[in-house]
Amino acid sequence: MPIPDSPLGQAVTPKAIAATVTSPTNIAVVKYWGKRDGKLNLPINSSLSVTIDQADLCTTTTVTASASFESDRLWLNGDEENVSKNNRVLRVLAEVRKRASNLTDEAGQVIVRAEDRAAMRVRVVSKNNFPTAAGLASSAAGYAALAFALSKVFGVEESYENELSTLARIGSGSACRSLHGGFTAWDMGEAADGRDSKARLVAEASHWPDLKVLILVASDTKKAVSSTAGMQTSVETSDLLACRASTVVPKRMKDMEKAIADRDFGAFAALTMMDSNSFHSTCSDTYPPIFYMTDASRAVVAMCHAFNDACGEVRVGYTFDAGPNAVLLARAEHMSQLLACVLHYFPPAAGSESKFVNKLPLREAATAIGMPEGMEARFRLSPQVGAIKYVYATGLGPGAMEIEGATQSLADAEGLPLPNSAPVDAAVADSSRWWPVAGIAAGLGVVGAYCARSK
Repeated sequence: MPIPDSPLGQAVTPKAIAATVTSPTNIAVVKYWGKRDGKLNLPINSSLSVTIDQADLCTTTTVTASASFESDRLWLNGDEENVSKNNRVLRVLAEVRKRASNLTDEAGQVIVRAEDRAAMRVRVVSKNNFPTAAGLASSAAGYAALAFALSKVFGVEESYENELSTLARIGSGSACRSLHGGFTAWDMGEAADGRDSKARLVAEASHWPDLKVLILVASDTKKAVSSTAGMQTSVETSDLLACRASTVVPKRMKDMEKAIADRDFGAFAALTMMDSNSFHSTCSDTYPPIFYMTDASRAVVAMCHAFNDACGEVRVGYTFDAGPNAVLLARAEHMSQLLACVLHYFPPAAGSESKFVNKLPLREAATAIGMPEGMEARFRLSPQVGAIKYVYATGLGPGAMEIEGATQSLADAEGLPLPNSAPVDAAVADSSRWWPVAGIAAGLGVVGAYCARSK
């Protein structure tokens, strides 16, 4: 018989244990680049990120374990992957299985012994609601979800604080940061076994509720140089990388944490932009050089600086991970004017207008309010039609979480993919979810007042 109210929060049998988890992407504002140990993903510098709202970008993963399964299997976005050839997945599985615990019922009776539980094979079904391997931190979201779901299925209990983040890190370094929400640091650590190289919550998303994000997708195809390969080449050939890791990042981490604690947007945005520039300079200093940014990326950078000049203060910050897609950070009250600039300089290609921005109220507000006064005089770029494929308007949110109930599962009782695990259209759909109605009115009032003053 199924066991009600199991430790996993859902009905299970001794022969089948399942858990479904969602995990967000995270975008580093102080970048991680370079490893001192490739197998354990131990970095040469610490990093800090913002966690993106899962309502807009997330990975959903269902893990089912059973003694009846003959082998471990994995499906990603509807396609089966060869687990035996994926060393990163194998390492995460091995580390989680080492930490398996007994499965017990409400009375404390052991149903499945730890050693038998660890011997169970798994079926993993995972999907992203955003492009994979395109510089939007899909591996971070994916491995955070995998590690968390596996920990639920195998009953992993942390023996020290944030141990689970070290398991996610083994799959993908930045995955450790997706377990937390809001603002998260990844402390590089010093131990050879990686025990102290783990994520640390800096502040919850609620600490800075009006901090919002625009993600401009210039390309949703797989990048030519993977982050793993790029890091290794940079470590071997870039003189700038050593200086960045030893001198630039330690001070920047302290300055960034202070800016977050103080909610000092000007300092936060400036540090974010400088660190993005530093990271991509290191990529250019690599031999042969790595160019993740494109002409469209560089045009977005110029637009942001012109926007700040027109406003007379820093109101937007940009950052680019290992890809061409821009992540812009601004306060809620300035998002409409920022999006107005994006719509003016990077309008959608014909036929894609209705799916260009995922938040309809924000798009309508941007169209009504327009750009800051003097923007066109400062930035004379002609419209780059189609250079940006689509835009995610989003914010900060919580870290990885378990979804209760079988209705959200991506797998059937045998752990095989259900139809809802199929890949999704990369283009974002219109949505009315943005701010609450009162928030929209307040935001429009503030920006409208600014426009009136600047005329």
